[in-house]
Amino acid sequence: MTAARAWHALTAAVAALALGLQLVLVIDGGRVLEETHPPTMTLRLVRLVAYFTIQSNLLVLLSTLFLARDAAYDGPRWRVLRSAAVLGITVTGLVHWFLLRPLLHLHGADHVADQLLHLVVPILAIVGWLVFGPRPRMSWPSSLRATAWPLGWLAVILVEGGATGWYPYPFLDHREHGWDHVAVVCAGILLLWFGLLWVAHAYERRMRPRLVVTGS
Repeated sequence: MTAARAWHALTAAVAALALGLQLVLVIDGGRVLEETHPPTMTLRLVRLVAYFTIQSNLLVLLSTLFLARDAAYDGPRWRVLRSAAVLGITVTGLVHWFLLRPLLHLHGADHVADQLLHLVVPILAIVGWLVFGPRPRMSWPSSLRATAWPLGWLAVILVEGGATGWYPYPFLDHREHGWDHVAVVCAGILLLWFGLLWVAHAYERRMRPRLVVTGS
């Protein structure tokens, strides 16, 4: 197995472990970002999947599973998946570090799951993309299609939150700081997304192609 495939396999394994641990904790009554859980198991699971963190980790898991099997994998749909995974997990790590980390006081297994989802998986995924690629894989059409995911997620969360009063992240709750604050935060995150998108494309243009041949 090549170093690239081994790294992607490690990333996929850690992402699966993190997601599995968080799922067990939610089922068992562990904390995510709220003090109390929704009243039904179905609602717990639906709200778990609503977190951008969970979705970005799932995308990393899916994309790296392909690369663990073939480090030079390619395809138009996979390019969209890969772009969404790399950008999404980067946003997850940055937003958690600067906006959410000061609000959390987790312990034990809840702390472990939080660190895996927000720190370890982002580092593994970003390092894997920077070092092993494969490159080139990003194009503006695929990247813009990938952008439909965070835009759609944000729209659904704001509409659902307005109807139910539940938001996965406190900075999206207009009752805390008002709609002006929510609008500024959302604009900032979208600017971060497009800024990272520009940086990723610039990086791919400057770096030599990294098309790793699969080996045993």
